Amino acid sequence: MSEDGPFKPPEDNERKRMVKAPTRGGNAGRGESVKVKTSKRRTISSNSWLARQLNDPFVALARAEGFRARAAFKLTEIDDRFHLLHKGVRVVDLGCAPGSWLEVAIKRGVTDIVGVDLLAIDAVPPATILQMDFTDPSCGELLLSHLGGPPDLILSDMAPNTTGHRETDHLRIVGLIDAAIDFTLGSLKPGGSFVAKAFQGAGTNEVLERLRTHFDKVQHVKPKASRQDSSELFLVATGFKGG
Repeated sequence: MSEDGPFKPPEDNERKRMVKAPTRGGNAGRGESVKVKTSKRRTISSNSWLARQLNDPFVALARAEGFRARAAFKLTEIDDRFHLLHKGVRVVDLGCAPGSWLEVAIKRGVTDIVGVDLLAIDAVPPATILQMDFTDPSCGELLLSHLGGPPDLILSDMAPNTTGHRETDHLRIVGLIDAAIDFTLGSLKPGGSFVAKAFQGAGTNEVLERLRTHFDKVQHVKPKASRQDSSELFLVATGFKGG
C-alpha cells in the first residue's frame, strides 16, 4: 500500500481553499501558505496532516489531473527519465492501493497490468486487481496467471504498517523489498525492469548490491514528488539478465 492516499482530511469535512496547481516538477504556482484554523473536532496531528495536504502542490496537481493520489507523480517522473511504460509491456504493481500507479501506467499505454494490495480499491480498467497479501505463497502464481505471461516491468510501492520504532520499521520495508526481488528474479522477462520504494538506512546498500548482480544497471532516484523531509527513495533496476 502506498503511503500517499487520496485527499480525505480526518475528523473534518469543512471545505478548504486549495493552492494553485504548480507546473510539473517545480514550485511554480505554489502560492502563499494556507493556514489551518484550530478546531476542537481535530487533534494536533490531524491539523498537521491537513496543513501539509493543503500546502502540498502535488496534492493539488493530483486533484487537477484526476489522479487518486500525489504518488502518481513519483512514477511519472521515474518514467519520464527511464521510459518504462508504453504500449505492449506487461506490468505487475505490488502494493497498488489507492491505484494511482495503475492510472499512470494505463494513461501511458499499458493494457496488460495486474495489481495487488491488502486493501480493497476501486476498479481501474483494464487492470486486474487482487486483494490479498503479496507475501502469501500463492500470490505470485496468481499474478502471473492473470497477466498471461512474464512481466516486462515490476513496480513495488509497498510499505509496511509502521510500529513507530524506526529500526523495526526499516527492517520491515527491507523485508518487503527482498520479497519483491525474489518474485522478480523468478518471473521477470529478460531485459525487463524493476522499480521499488525503499528508505535510506541499514540494509538498503545490501539490496542495491543484490540487484546489481542481476541487472545491467541499478540506480536510486528521489522524485520531486517525494517529500523532502522523508528518507524515501526509489530503486530503479533495468536490463534484467535472466533468472
